This record gives sequence, structure tokens and C-alpha cells, in this order.
Amino acid sequence: MNIPRQEYPNPQFQRSDWTNLNGTWEFEIDRSASGADRKLYMAKKFSRQITVPFCPESKLSGIGITDFLNSVWYRRSVNIVKGSKRIILHIGACDYLTTCYINSKKAGTHKGGYTPFSFDITDFVNNGENIIVLHASDNDRGGLQPRGKQSEKYHSSGCFYTRTTGIWQTVWLEFVPETHIEKVKYYPDAANGILHIKAIVTGNGRFAASVCYKGKEVGSAAVDNNGENADLSIQLKEKHLWEVGKGRLYDLTLTYGEDTVQSYFGLRSVALDGYRFLLNGKCVFLRTVLDQGYYPDGIYTAPSEQDLIKDIQIAFDAGFNGARLHQKVFEPRFLYHCDKMGYLVWGEYANWGLDHTELHALPTILREWMEVIERDFNHPSIIGWCPFNETWNINGKKQNDEVIEMTYRYTKAVDTTRPCIDASGNFHVITDIYDFHDYCQRTDLFEGYLKKLEEEDIVYCQVARKSMYKGRQSYQGGAVFISEYGGIKWDVEKDGSGWGYGDAPKNEEEFISRYRGLTEAILRNRKIMGLCYTQLYDVEQEKNGLYTYERVPKFDMTIFKAINSQKAAIES
Repeated sequence: MNIPRQEYPNPQFQRSDWTNLNGTWEFEIDRSASGADRKLYMAKKFSRQITVPFCPESKLSGIGITDFLNSVWYRRSVNIVKGSKRIILHIGACDYLTTCYINSKKAGTHKGGYTPFSFDITDFVNNGENIIVLHASDNDRGGLQPRGKQSEKYHSSGCFYTRTTGIWQTVWLEFVPETHIEKVKYYPDAANGILHIKAIVTGNGRFAASVCYKGKEVGSAAVDNNGENADLSIQLKEKHLWEVGKGRLYDLTLTYGEDTVQSYFGLRSVALDGYRFLLNGKCVFLRTVLDQGYYPDGIYTAPSEQDLIKDIQIAFDAGFNGARLHQKVFEPRFLYHCDKMGYLVWGEYANWGLDHTELHALPTILREWMEVIERDFNHPSIIGWCPFNETWNINGKKQNDEVIEMTYRYTKAVDTTRPCIDASGNFHVITDIYDFHDYCQRTDLFEGYLKKLEEEDIVYCQVARKSMYKGRQSYQGGAVFISEYGGIKWDVEKDGSGWGYGDAPKNEEEFISRYRGLTEAILRNRKIMGLCYTQLYDVEQEKNGLYTYERVPKFDMTIFKAINSQKAAIES
């Protein structure tokens, strides 16, 4: 069988005893959403085949149906040799409500389209052939589930794109000893060269950790354990800081009983100091770009691991040092390469589609947002969190501020090591960084708006300039981040069908001049800690990328690298 995406899905928590279940599955579209009543989980055969982990809307799945798919079913046979280990079925991500059946018996459910989940199926499996059936329900138009940039209309339009239903990340089996490590959190102390580890384990044993740097052991520690928690600290013999463009990672081997997990970490700290963002105690200007994580043939799923690496490299080639991973929770394998390459990213949530005007949104977002933070906490590349983006009115109703505030406070309670932006762009309730979005295309006006921050401590952004939003948010001082700007339309096909912000430049020279003017206005401002240009590459009809959807450069990227690499005023 040709297995796509063969690599282990989560390099930061990797065991050797596993089986990749990507590849050909049987597939059924359940348009009436009556499959459970019809007991499809007991069916002997489905009518179609699909290539996992690609969503059925994608070409790579072999299905390519882009209409609304509210209910879909997956089925495959797996041979399992039962032994002394627990058998865990992992799904990297499946949008949205997933029910798992093993040999016609219900093994569990998971709600959420962006985070991994697993089921212990030991008691459900036979020695030999077993049938796995997964059912995914997805409703992008009900206001009760997040969908990010997935279109709620039949066609893609503006900044909304082809939907993703069902499985879109790797599915795999893992065989785990009875006494094992459940999860770990790393707290690197960059100033003192110490790694603190907090682990949750199952069973009694000795929890041990060994650290290597480039093959040389630089520290170890162990602790006996009789309960669920095992904590230890390791004084590192060598200190190698994780920095921009230099992802100096330490390899980490964790053991507990017969369980062995391979992992890694980066030694770094992030902090805010007035208007400045600090990495390892030094001011770093965030030269970031908007990355939405879409692919022409795979939609939400990169066709190969090389495609993940390429997206980071083309950003570096254009002079960016990081990205806003926008309205999508990116797969762990992408974050692994961000870690390796020293690429700064914001961990965000795909909140669009969820009605934030009602308190009932709170348990929906907190459930999955908790899983996001838990999954990605240990990545050194993630330098901040952002659970909401542009919380516009819904059906004339304003956001429920308690939903925004409680999500922010929850984030800060579970992660004291990173800043949190409550609602990127608008409407801020309580935030560590006052970020804003401004798609003004006139460079003279744009710079004038920014000067109000320097001269009067006023953020006169796109939202602030509209009287209808007066009083919704106000700048109270501290760090400022322009987390969306530009969005300059440039359609290489020049057929007039593309979408972008404002009037498109008439020629390449005008595009570069506008980009230079907008970007340098930000770089010259002494009170701005970072920028984020919209966007890295085109996505479907949205034609404002520096690269095409196929990641072909539209211009000479050395020009943009020179502009973006200029020293920012705040770095002086």
C-alpha cells in the first residue's frame, strides 16, 4: 500500500512501536446523516475509497467533492497481534464530531476539528483482523462550531476557502506499556541553563530523563514515583540558546518502567518589556507574515513533509523571521520544523464560525483550546497565544466580553511563560499585547496614523477610525503589534477574478513601492514591536500573497528581504 505522510506525526513525543494507518480506507458520504440509525458501523463494505489523511474535498483524497459534507464515514481492516501492551488509536485531527467504532462497538467520541485525540481500544480488539469505523459530523453553518476560514457558502469567496470535513491528519496505532508516560511539560530556564520537567505518568516506577546536544550527553536526572505526577530538574552542562534562524534543539530521552519516549526541547525565554518583545532577554522585532496553511491539492493537509519545510523557507527567503499561523491549528510536524529552523510563530485558534456573542461559546472554545495549549506547550517556536481573531458583530450582536476575558484568563492560568492576545485586531477586552489590523493602502496616510502612537499614545487604526466602533476598545499603553497590514492584491494571471485589499497596483514597481512605504513606516516607529504582512502566498481566489498558491515567487524576493531586514527603530 502506498502510504502518504509516512513520518511520525508528533516528533516531540515519539515511541518506536507504532503503525501508520494512512492510505486507502473505505468511505461513505451520509447525506441524510442517518448512518448511525442505519448502523453503518456494522456495514460489510462502503461504496467508495478515500486516501487518508486528505479530506474528501481535496484532490489528493481521490474524492474531490467540495459541496457541504455534513456526515461522512471511514472504514478499514487492520491486523493486530495482541500482547502485553495497551493499544491506542490516534487521530491527528478530524473535523468536527468524531465517533469511533471498533468491531461494531462504540469506543469513544471527540468534539473538535483541530486537535489530536486517542482511544484506548485494547478491550475492543481481537487477535487478528479488526474493523475500524470512524464517523465524522460537520456543520459549518450552525454557529456552534469553529471553522476558521472554511466557507459557509457553497462557493469560496473573498478570504473564505474550500471546506475540510473529516480526517485531515495522520491516523496511527501505538502500542504502550501498562506503566507509561502520559504527558510532559517542559519549563526551560534559559538564564540558568536548567530544564524543569513536569510529567503525568501511569503506574509506579522510576521516571528518568537524559539530555543530549548533537549526540553528547549534557545532563540527566531521575526520580522514583508512586502516583500520577513526576517532576524533576536537569542542570545542563552546556548552554545553547534557541534563537531566530538558529533552532538549537536538545534531544531528550524519557523513560518510565518499560516505556521510552523520544523528545526534544529548546532553551529560550520570551518576555515583554514596555514596548519591546524580548527573546532570551534581547529585543527582537517580529518580522512575521500571515500563513493560513492551505495547499492547492491537499486543502488543510500538506502533500508531503517537504511542503511544510518549504513554507518556512520561503518566508525566510522574503526576510520574515516568523508567522501568524492564522485561523487554523497547524499540525505538530510543521511546528517541529519551526523549532528546528528557529522560526517564530503565534499559536492561534480557528474561532471564526463560532458565535462569540453568547456564553454557550465558552465551553466549546475552552475544550479545544485547552487541547491546543496542551499539545503545543513545549514548542520553543511558539512565542505567544491568540484564541480569537476579529470578533465582529454577529447578526447585529456584539461579542460577549466574558467569553473573551475568560478564555484569556484560562490561557494565562495554564501557561505563565508566554504572552496572550485575547482577540487579534478587535475587540480587545484584556490583552498582554495591543495588536491591530490596518489595510490602509496609502503609504502617506498609513504613516500618519502610526505617528499618533509615537506622538500621542493613540492607536488610530482601521477600527478606531470607524465611528460605529467607538468605545469598543482603547489603547492603555504597553506593547503594540501590527498583526495584519498590506494585503496588496497582485494577480499574476491578470484576469481580474482575484480578491485582495484596496486597489491593485498598476505594475510591479508600484507594488514594491507600496510595500516598501507601508513596511518602512512600521519599522521607523519607536513604539511598535512587530509586524505581520498579509500574506505569504495566495489562497484560492485571495490574490495578495508574495508567492502564488503553488508557492512560486511573484517578484524578486531579494528586494523584500532587503526591506524586511532593515533595523527597526525599537531595536536601537
